Amino acid sequence: MQHPHLNRLSQLIEMPHGSLIERLSNNSERRFVYLRRQVTPEVAEGIRLLGIPGVNVDREYRRFLSAGEVTAHLVGFTNVDGEGQEGMELAYNDWLSGEHGSKLVMRDRVGRTIRHIRSIQDAQQGNELQLSIDLRLQYMAYRELKAVVEAHQADAGSIVILDTQTGEVLAMVNQPSYNPNDRSRLEPAALRNRAMTDLFEPGSTVKPMTVAAALMTGRFTPETVIKTSPGVMRVRSATIRDFRNYGDLSLTGIITKSSNVGTVRLVMDMEHDRLPNLLRNLGFGQLSNTGFPGERTGHLPDLRERQVIERATMSYGYGLSVTPLQLAQAYIPFASDGIFYPVSLIKNEQGSQGVRVMPPGVGDQVLQMMETVIGPEGTARRAAVEGYRVAGKTGTAHRMGASGYNREEYTAFFAGIAPVSNPRLAIVVIVDNPKGREIYGGEVAAPVLQG
Repeated sequence: MQHPHLNRLSQLIEMPHGSLIERLSNNSERRFVYLRRQVTPEVAEGIRLLGIPGVNVDREYRRFLSAGEVTAHLVGFTNVDGEGQEGMELAYNDWLSGEHGSKLVMRDRVGRTIRHIRSIQDAQQGNELQLSIDLRLQYMAYRELKAVVEAHQADAGSIVILDTQTGEVLAMVNQPSYNPNDRSRLEPAALRNRAMTDLFEPGSTVKPMTVAAALMTGRFTPETVIKTSPGVMRVRSATIRDFRNYGDLSLTGIITKSSNVGTVRLVMDMEHDRLPNLLRNLGFGQLSNTGFPGERTGHLPDLRERQVIERATMSYGYGLSVTPLQLAQAYIPFASDGIFYPVSLIKNEQGSQGVRVMPPGVGDQVLQMMETVIGPEGTARRAAVEGYRVAGKTGTAHRMGASGYNREEYTAFFAGIAPVSNPRLAIVVIVDNPKGREIYGGEVAAPVLQG
């Protein structure tokens, strides 16, 4: 094929001239071939004005996500044919996709439509899908997460915010992110919705659950005193340490000071399966059934009575793994006085049916204990918000490496509930591998709430 404007065409569609000629020459047995899809309107008009016989411009549609990288991991994106490739676009592709219609038409000898005769089948539009996220919270969470990851030169991070009365996901953001409207420089690692696919050991954020399990035995109250001196203890071949010697602590004090020794002494005074059973009822080791592609279950081991060391380390969050979403969901009963709600990424107009996992009063007691963590004696003082009551728990865990724990790298996190006076939000902040002088959850993750 020869035409004086082919050089200009190759420039407009960014295809080498030789490749363009080869593509056109090898098209003798096909009715048409795409030279370039989803060009800009300006490029399309330039091609039309060239007037090259057989080269036509057709209209097609392309998804544009107005929130861009802020909602990229949750919404996902489609391919050039409008088929979902990531996120909710992939999970609900069949629901969102419409059906093409068909018409009987008359064409001339060069394939141009010259007459519409009749409609054979009407086109069907795809169904609507309303996500549960609150876009204001989503933007705020994204802004604060991006700032904290950059400030601490962290590898990655996630924030999840849940409605504690419905289980709806109000915000879910990750770093690093990407612009779904321009994927020309997309790194594969940026595609992961880390809030649902990345696993970590939750560390001290499990301690409120250990205390709840103790209260559920009926043998403890928030004022029960536990001896933690001298701040270190042996459990068979393992050595359990506190940050320092806290002496005698009430159950409230164990939460306030984040005492490992205190939680180990509690779990050793319970039936061997009481804590694992509570964690399972809180969603650990199970899918949350959101339907999101690639969501992971985490790991919750079934412990035998003789696995004493494993029971001890589980009491302060080691030896098990969760996603950020699972941890946020597990904190809902502390805000709803013991009711566990399923999480949802879809707006739920009818509300959710919760399941009681703690006796009345237990969840509220632990919530009051966690408020002390934000106070002057707690580990999350920098999560305090003036005029606003916040409760929560910090955590800092060693990252897992190829040959065990990496003693030089940490994951910092904060799990919280707000406001304590009328709990509505369960919030989890994860900052992976912060670098510099500040590495602990109270220093890195907790201050995000003040943003």
